[in-house]
Amino acid sequence: MRDSKPGPSPVELALLTSVFVVSACGLVYELAAGALASYLLGDSVLQFSTVIGAYLFAMGVGSYLSRFLERQLSAHFLRIELLVAVAGGAMPLALFVAHASLPQAFRFVLYALVILVGILVGLEIPLVMRMLKKNVALKDLVSQVLTFDYLGALAVSIAFPLLLVPNLGLARTGLLFGLMNAGVALWALWLFRHELRHFKGHALACFATLAALTSAMVWAEHISTWAEDKLYQDHAVIAVTTPYQRIVVTNAPGEGRLGLRLFLNGNLQFAQRDEYRYHEALVHPVMAAFAQGGAPKKVAVLGGGDGMAVREILKYPGVESVTLVELDPAMTRLFTDEPMLATLNAHALSSPKLKIVNTDAFGWLEQSQEVFDVLVVDFPDPTNFSIGKLFTNSFYALLDQHLSATGYAVIQTTSPLVARKSFWTVVHTIASVGLTATPYHAHVPSFGEWGFVIASRRPFRLPTQLPEGLRFLNSKSLPLLFDFPQDMDAVPTEINRLSNQVLVTTYEEEWGRVAK
Repeated sequence: MRDSKPGPSPVELALLTSVFVVSACGLVYELAAGALASYLLGDSVLQFSTVIGAYLFAMGVGSYLSRFLERQLSAHFLRIELLVAVAGGAMPLALFVAHASLPQAFRFVLYALVILVGILVGLEIPLVMRMLKKNVALKDLVSQVLTFDYLGALAVSIAFPLLLVPNLGLARTGLLFGLMNAGVALWALWLFRHELRHFKGHALACFATLAALTSAMVWAEHISTWAEDKLYQDHAVIAVTTPYQRIVVTNAPGEGRLGLRLFLNGNLQFAQRDEYRYHEALVHPVMAAFAQGGAPKKVAVLGGGDGMAVREILKYPGVESVTLVELDPAMTRLFTDEPMLATLNAHALSSPKLKIVNTDAFGWLEQSQEVFDVLVVDFPDPTNFSIGKLFTNSFYALLDQHLSATGYAVIQTTSPLVARKSFWTVVHTIASVGLTATPYHAHVPSFGEWGFVIASRRPFRLPTQLPEGLRFLNSKSLPLLFDFPQDMDAVPTEINRLSNQVLVTTYEEEWGRVAK
């Protein structure tokens, strides 16, 4: 009769469990750094690629350096855990502060922290494997360690976007996993208490790290708010991190001040002082033009989760239904439930005529069979490829399928003055799918000169009447929006396709020159 194979010892089980935790923590720090870089710097593909590349390279360096740690492996492991807990756990909060206080040095701070944490994480697994090799055969050692390593990565890859960031935000998520790293160190302190020299010193370091991270956890919201106040130069009254974006609302009350402002991933979306100019220019040319032949009955808004475009649409009493397609449910929830935000959109998101659909607009257009008299497309600017797909010929071909024969679509299209080539890329891309593209522009002080494009199957006819009570547009000023001076006039461009996404690169280049 064969002897049954003995199970893992308590020390083996503890070390393998620590591999699971260490892997989870390391991936959280990597994802948090990539997400923050995307939020604060834009171009998510570039930021995630460079952050992940730097992190993996640093892990390789750490793995190489582990060969020089020859004695007191348990003590080295404990110290490294504490260093990872502090550097990795505090990294998201430190990056928020660095971006607000040292914007010119932010990239240096970002990659310095990523490389530091990567080296420390790279040291961990080789040390654990060497600590286990005394009692575990090599083939079992490698398979067990890598199994727990990959399981930890799987758990975090699911929990990070679905549970952690929506409920804790990036700063507190980082600190939570820093506490977990410190917990592993405390566990190691107990397991190896008979091997450790200077036990009291190590114990003091463990408890000091736990206390510091716990304090940071308590104060994280205050520190983040301070950093965002400094960054946006106004008090941040709302700051929410969702799986899709960072939503910040600031307030600067008083006559002549900007009032409430909305920022998505650091990019201004509107200022209370002059948002009416933008939204009147976006909505009324197409709504009033359609109304010349009969009231528009079915209207859809893609993007525009703040409800401002819906507010303008509801000024036409003949409208029977409005469908708002907004990816982020946090946006529509905030602008429905927060009194100061709901007041801005005149409680439009609570209208019985409105149906809110929280989903991706591209996918919704592919699945929906509905046809609309007016489609208002109010997406953020194409700062990354996930948004850039909503400015491609594929998207506009889908849009065409949902327009009634006499319908109009209108698309916000960045600045024709600052990003002239980007603006005309959108115009030419719309025209490439067989739609008539009619560009126009309006001056919005918070943005400068801003552009829009009307897409239709028939030539656009300027409306002669507009609703009463508008603050910006009237029958005399409306025709001027369609006149382009020389420095904003048409230029040759490529067509923006899913296969090339030239608009994202062009947009980054043009706005990057302004930032410099």
